Amino acid sequence: MIKSDDIFDISFTAGNIRYNGWVHPSGKINESGKAVTFHVVLNGTSFGYISYHNCQWTINEDRPKELVEEVGKQIEKHYQL
Repeated sequence: MIKSDDIFDISFTAGNIRYNGWVHPSGKINESGKAVTFHVVLNGTSFGYISYHNCQWTINEDRPKELVEEVGKQIEKHYQL
């Protein structure tokens, strides 16, 4: 079960902009035991809910693909996927 203390910080630079934020894994778990979705906040603003489907990161908001991929990389890095 995922708890609020499973929230983790992320920080990266993309397009000459520094992003700082946090990721909150959902309580819903897939068959491999990983969270199905992640709520992401960057620079104090909700980035959206990101998930991994069909070998790519997707998000429920209209966000630049490169930024979505970078957030996905940060999640992968955290879990060392």
